[in-house]
Amino acid sequence: MQDRFSLRDTRDASLIRSAPFFEGLPAEAVESAITQVVIRSHPPNQVLLLENDWGSSVYFILEGWVKIRTYNLDGKEVTLNIIGKGELFGEMAPLDEVPRSTDVITLVPTMIGNMPAQDFVKLLRTEPQAGIKLAQLMARRLRQVNRRLRLRESDSVSRVADILLFLADGQGKKAQGGIEIPNLPHRELSSLSGLARETVTRVLSKLERKNLIVRDRDILTIPNIDELERLLM
Repeated sequence: MQDRFSLRDTRDASLIRSAPFFEGLPAEAVESAITQVVIRSHPPNQVLLLENDWGSSVYFILEGWVKIRTYNLDGKEVTLNIIGKGELFGEMAPLDEVPRSTDVITLVPTMIGNMPAQDFVKLLRTEPQAGIKLAQLMARRLRQVNRRLRLRESDSVSRVADILLFLADGQGKKAQGGIEIPNLPHRELSSLSGLARETVTRVLSKLERKNLIVRDRDILTIPNIDELERLLM
């Protein structure tokens, strides 16, 4: 069962205040915007949003990872993106006033801050810096998608390496051994890269033998980002 905490009755409100989207915004504007935010904890593999739902909230990831998915014409699941702590999702539907265009599912235990859509839109209208931050987020995601599209005709090693770099760029954590990202199921990396799952497994093993990655049960570590990036040249 998911836990629910209202910011009006918990001391953990600093979680949502610390979201990167609010950095640099006037404190009064932030406090006003987050008044009705509710924090919920979700287990892995829980559907948070469904395609064609109407957008009544915008969601801030406070802990964990989610995947954004859709389906192709053959009914096959396609993972469009994987995002984690510090990111937000569900922001387009209230702006366009149209239904959701994708599903969102948790990959690991995840904590989400739900902001009413009208509060998010009000913040964008009253604080120009909030609009700039949203535009920057959209631009970064577009650059990532363009890069992945350009690599669709590349060899399998380049495509898997690019997905790992994409995840490291978006949500990698600096650690003593390098940059850490979640050790995602191969089916997720397969969907992101457009490669067969068996191919992804083979490439990961090859990268591990070359010490370009180190895999643990839950964590995949990239010891040297520059060396992995050289595979794309």
